[in-house]
This record gives sequence, structure tokens and C-alpha cells, in this order.
Amino acid sequence: MKDKVVIAISGGVDSSVAALLLKEQGHEVVGITMCLGVAAEEGGHTKCCGPREIEDARRVCQLLEIPHYVMDFSGDLEEHIVRPFIDEYAQGRTPNPCVACNRFIKFGTLLDKVAALGFDFIATGHYAKIEGTGGRSILARSRESRKDQTYFLHAVRRETLGRIRFPLAELMKEEVRQIARKHRLPVSDKQESQDICFIPDEGYGAFLRSRSIEVKPGEFVDKKGNVLGKHRGFALYTMGQRARLGGWSGEPFYVLGIDARKNRVIIGEKADLMAPGLAAERMNLLVDNLPERCVAKIRYAHRGAACRVALDGDLLRVVFDEPQEAITPGQYVVLYDGGIVLGGGVIREVLN
Repeated sequence: MKDKVVIAISGGVDSSVAALLLKEQGHEVVGITMCLGVAAEEGGHTKCCGPREIEDARRVCQLLEIPHYVMDFSGDLEEHIVRPFIDEYAQGRTPNPCVACNRFIKFGTLLDKVAALGFDFIATGHYAKIEGTGGRSILARSRESRKDQTYFLHAVRRETLGRIRFPLAELMKEEVRQIARKHRLPVSDKQESQDICFIPDEGYGAFLRSRSIEVKPGEFVDKKGNVLGKHRGFALYTMGQRARLGGWSGEPFYVLGIDARKNRVIIGEKADLMAPGLAAERMNLLVDNLPERCVAKIRYAHRGAACRVALDGDLLRVVFDEPQEAITPGQYVVLYDGGIVLGGGVIREVLN
């Protein structure tokens, strides 16, 4: 029996091919483009749901002969993503809004809406996999290891996994483009976006200023509090970033931490970035029990490192076999056992 599936179609090649595959499998497919209300850049371009993106999604749906609708999620973006993002930056932390968007909007509000309309599943063009075991659904890595997006999906509610489909789970990126070219999809060679959709090209500072958040210069200090120079505003820095001091010709400095209350950026040598562990909060577990040992990723581009983990209520402690570089409060730590995603949470502090 074929299913009724909504595909969240952005106008990019991945979601377009996902829609194509669902249609070929014989499912009843409807395309929905999520409009997040992001203001256009100068020249009329937006990084999501702009006229070009909506038109690309519409053209693909027309070619596939499936209905296409545009739904407004601007209020959800403001409530669940933008405001918490600003609050985190004000505290000197570095948030990852894409994780929250997947939890609260794509696989939160949108999933609830389509379920209420009688659809069985929601699908996206993510490179990830849903597997069934023991009558339950688990989140697993995709075949495309370079593009695997499970890091961004770990916060999805466990009870929703059974209603999610990832048609690209077994495909490599180049295979996706080949399928798009074979079927003459108009987005087959479209470049993919890597940026946060609501951050303008001018960067984080411009966005925060547009929200009346003051980004003012302050002091660079070493670990002992000695003043070494001036920074442009602590919101413009994150852990591990090169800190450039005017006139300094010695060994390079790197950001070790941020003291938001004093408007200070703490800097030091590259070796100072290494730390043996972390504590994380706001945990979202996708399995019944955590093993004592697993692999943890501390950012999307991190390869993952072997570690010991212990959960005390909602607080997770992670101790790595080898020290890791630039563990960043506000980012997410995600736990893996082989190809299975165990869960993850927000890094609260670095353990030294």
C-alpha cells in the first residue's frame, strides 16, 4: 500500500530528487515549500524561500505532476530560532540554529500540520537514514559520509522518527545530481547553500545590530586577565578563531573563551584550545540507554572522537580518550555508536 507523503521542497537539487524518487515509488506526494519570512538582500535575493527558490520548487513539482504549496513559518522561525539565537550570542555562546530548525519547524510544526491533514509521512532531502529495530525507529548515518547530516538531525523528537522518510539515504551526492540530470530537473546543477538563512552577507554583526543588539569593542585578555589589545565586539568571535592583534608579530593567538558580562575575549596559544572533556545540557536521547563508550562529534565538521560518557539527569559528561580542540559552549555534542545516532545536547562548559 502506497503512502501519502509531504516532501519539504526547497528548490534545491536534493529535495527535488527526493520528491522524484517518492513519485517513482508510487506514493501520493505533495510538495510544500516553507517560507520563513527572511528579508531579501539588496538585489532581491534571499537564502531561502525567495522568489527564485519558490519558482524552482514550483517548476520541479509541475514537472513531476505533484501539487505544490507554500506555507508561512515566519512566526515559528522568530520564536524558536531567531530569539534563542540572539539570547545565546548575548551570553557569549555560539549557537547552531539549523539543529533547532529541524527540531521545532521541519520535524515539529510542519510535521504536526501535515499529520493533521491526513498525510502519513514527511520527507526531506537530508542525507540521513531511518532504520527500524525492535518495532522502533532509529536515526542512522547515510551512505554519503561526506554529506551526512545526522549531526543537524539529532535533536528531532524520538517519537517522530517513525513518520519521517529520507529518500536519499543510500545515494551519494553525485548520484543525486546524475538522477536530476537524467530526468532533466531544472535544478540539476544548482549550487547548494551553506549559510544560515537569516544571517545577511554582511555577517553576524550586521544581523545583531539590526535587532538593536549593541556590538561594541572591548578587550582581548589572556588567561590571567592581562589586557593584550582591543576586539571589535565579542559576538564576532568564536572558540578556536584566530585573534588578530594590530601590530603583533609573535606567535598567533586564538580565541579561548568569551566573557560576555565584561565584554572580553580571552585569547591564548593554539595548545590552550585543547581540552579533555565537556558537560552538555538539554539532552535529546534517541535510544533507551547510553553505552559507557561511544564516539562524540563536537561540531558538524568534526570527525568524531572516542570517549566515555555518563548521564546524570539532564546533564551529560563526556571525557575524550584524547584532548579535543576548540570545544565550544553553545554548539552541540552528538553521540554515535557505529552508524547509529544515540542523541546529543548543547555544550554547556568545557572540562579542563
